[in-house]
Amino acid sequence: MNTLIDLIDLTVTRAGKTVLTGVDLTLSHGERLALIGPNGAGKTTLLRSIIGLEPIGAGRIRLFGEACTTERDFRKIRPRIGFLFQDSDDQLFCPTVLEDVAFGPLNLGCSEEVARGQAMSALERLGIAPLAERINHRLSGGEKRLVCLAGLLAMKPDVLMLDEPTNGVDAENGQRLRQALHEYEGALLLVSHDDAFVAELATRAMLVRHGRLVAAEIHEHAHVHRHRHVHLGSE
Repeated sequence: MNTLIDLIDLTVTRAGKTVLTGVDLTLSHGERLALIGPNGAGKTTLLRSIIGLEPIGAGRIRLFGEACTTERDFRKIRPRIGFLFQDSDDQLFCPTVLEDVAFGPLNLGCSEEVARGQAMSALERLGIAPLAERINHRLSGGEKRLVCLAGLLAMKPDVLMLDEPTNGVDAENGQRLRQALHEYEGALLLVSHDDAFVAELATRAMLVRHGRLVAAEIHEHAHVHRHRHVHLGSE
């Protein structure tokens, strides 16, 4: 398998406190890796570090075979990695749904016609095409989550990084989200406290514990109980 993300001995320090230390992680084509662990463990920090939004103190980051050390390196790679923020309001900034979803393709150099076409295709893929002309701030939490995901899918990334993707999503929109992710052909790196979601979508999992990554096992049933059914590998 081709390695898309490769983190080697990564350390991240914030405000004098070490958040992550000695982190090794690889994500290959077709993999769906879940990062689990308690709030504040450093899962979001790790996602942000991967695309250069959080500076690292030590270690190496290679994305799609390229070493990334400067903002210029990361800027070149970011269009290939779609990052779903934990808070949808941090990701929506255009007035209407269609404008927001088309922004990414436009920013990549697509014509307005092509960008709007890719945006509509992404909205249809998620079953929310009727929202195209809606004002973003009038959407429900679940609708905002799907619009954010549509904006990423419209850019046709190789990797999706999802930070708590089911937050604030009701059952109907949750089913749409799951269906779209099942159909997505790229690699997934997801952070979630939703055990059923992890069991359904992920092919492997790692636990963030005491600033380190520890291998964990996913069981194929409706719920993953970390205290009883996730078995930790050796550190």
